[in-house]
Amino acid sequence: MFNDRARIQVQAGRGGDGALSFRREKYVPKGGPDGGDGGRGGDVVLVADSDLRDLSRFRRERRFKGGRGGHGGGSGKHGADGERVELSVPVGTQVFDADGNLVVDLAHAGAQAVLGRGGSGGRGNRQFASPTRQTPRFAEVGTAGEEAEFELRLKLLADAALVGLPNAGKSSLLTRISNAKPKIADYPFTTLEPVLGTVDAPDGRQLVAADVPGLIEGASEGIGLGHDFLAHLERARLLVHVIDAAAGDPVEQFRTIDRELSEYGAGLEIRPQVVVLNKLDLLPEPPAFELADERIQRVFALSCATGAGVEDFRRALFELVPEPEEQPSDDGLADFLVYRPAPKGRPFKILRTDRGFRVTGRVPEGEELEEALRSAGAKTGDEVEVGGEILEFQ
Repeated sequence: MFNDRARIQVQAGRGGDGALSFRREKYVPKGGPDGGDGGRGGDVVLVADSDLRDLSRFRRERRFKGGRGGHGGGSGKHGADGERVELSVPVGTQVFDADGNLVVDLAHAGAQAVLGRGGSGGRGNRQFASPTRQTPRFAEVGTAGEEAEFELRLKLLADAALVGLPNAGKSSLLTRISNAKPKIADYPFTTLEPVLGTVDAPDGRQLVAADVPGLIEGASEGIGLGHDFLAHLERARLLVHVIDAAAGDPVEQFRTIDRELSEYGAGLEIRPQVVVLNKLDLLPEPPAFELADERIQRVFALSCATGAGVEDFRRALFELVPEPEEQPSDDGLADFLVYRPAPKGRPFKILRTDRGFRVTGRVPEGEELEEALRSAGAKTGDEVEVGGEILEFQ
């Protein structure tokens, strides 16, 4: 089953705690602080992979967690950074946050998006030593990693997309011109999910063609199967209208689909187009297609059943598909888009002491403070210093 949407939860790794340690050697009984810093928590990252075709892997697993950073140690030893989690997704995947805002569009192979940034490691007590405080008996605990929920939506990347009414012969045409093997049958809505195929030219060039499920009137409003798959047409550089020439007026069939594309918008109403009049084997002679439209580049008459005219159409595709738009080299755009969530600093810090914990900065109240302490490792009975007062953690 083709999956073009998924909802995932990510939680980046927590940073490791800084160490509370003092140098203790045979001839140095009262050495200075030597606690090392904790390691940084592991990020959760999306990476666009050109070998993937859909989001089906996220049906089985939806929650992903980065590795926790290692704790610091004595003798100035720093903790190791937590394991980074990389999630491969198809090229063309868009990421939306919980509010429905688009945060990243992975439109190129190798594009990356950091969805959860790992927490920073806590500083060891060596970092807090100063001329006036030579034996700090506290160290910083690591901060929690970012946690969020995202929706992934896939928009296929195709050079040419086949559109038309159900049973017009789109799947048959894709089978004839590419290496795709879609299901073919003589009834409407045989194709229930988009199918991609590679079209090869004798000189080694390649194009990607997509067969999109048949559209009906009202598809742009959510009627039939078309509403779910119209988004896959947005990135196609050429629209190929496949028309059943034996089913009646081909111009009216074209207008039916064109209305749905125009009402959907997203630039489909101005996209370059070609028209394919299919099933000529069922007619005594090719039908006329008289429609003045500057978007229509060419009109082809062929038969997928017999193969007549298919090779001419396949060769012409390489001439008709527009070249991809290239960004100027001095526009300041990166080769691929990298998204990183904005860091959110806490107005307070939690330090680990030799007796428990110390909270500094703007101290939160109630459940927020309790949750922060519990997350830092506080247990019932631990001593907590807040604003100069010593409390017992409950």
